[in-house]
Amino acid sequence: MPPAAIAFPVRLAAVRARLAAAARAAGRDPATVELLAVTKGHPPAAAEAAARAGLRAVGENRVQEGVAKRAACAAPALAWELIGHLQSNKAALAAAHFNRIQSVDGEKLLRQLDRAAAELGKVLPVLLQVNAGADPAKFGADLADAPRLLELALALPHLRVEGLMTMAPLGATPAETAAHAARTFGNLRDLRDGLAVQFQVPLSELSMGMSGDLEAAIAAGSTLVRVGTALFGDREV
Repeated sequence: MPPAAIAFPVRLAAVRARLAAAARAAGRDPATVELLAVTKGHPPAAAEAAARAGLRAVGENRVQEGVAKRAACAAPALAWELIGHLQSNKAALAAAHFNRIQSVDGEKLLRQLDRAAAELGKVLPVLLQVNAGADPAKFGADLADAPRLLELALALPHLRVEGLMTMAPLGATPAETAAHAARTFGNLRDLRDGLAVQFQVPLSELSMGMSGDLEAAIAAGSTLVRVGTALFGDREV
């Protein structure tokens, strides 16, 4: 068994303790925050370890890596979510092999995913990725463009919009990074709240927070934190 999978139970306990403490500090029930194990760069055994621990799903950044890993993974009930940037020419492949796509950030991609899902005869759950921190290094729709993107997504019959996703910018110092995270996550929460009223849809999922900033994300209302390094260590491949 790879070292990452062997150390996983201890690391998982530590991450769950962080998650629970952050939720309690925010006056929230820890059960309202899901932990998504990010297996990018790790072998199928990492995903199998997550499944054995009772996690519902794992996240992958690259389409081809996720497709190959899922095929080799002996955990058929495990759900797979795409959290990395999705190029439009890989939309059909992603729609066929992932249970949910979190990184939907443009109108062209929305239409291609809807078409692919229609051909597969299914409704594909998606999250809209928003660059809530206005970081030029990050993908995602601008805050101002999010209403138009959501309006289109809601009109496409083979997509189901379940919420929003974002990533916080890094700063030059830990204090700056923390400030960026608080601002970014607050922006996404406020955007969600406004869109939910405007379009009369719940948008119940707020996917925000990773290994280094999950506490700030949970304080701002995250319902799903995407954690890789804190669970599996440095990437193996």
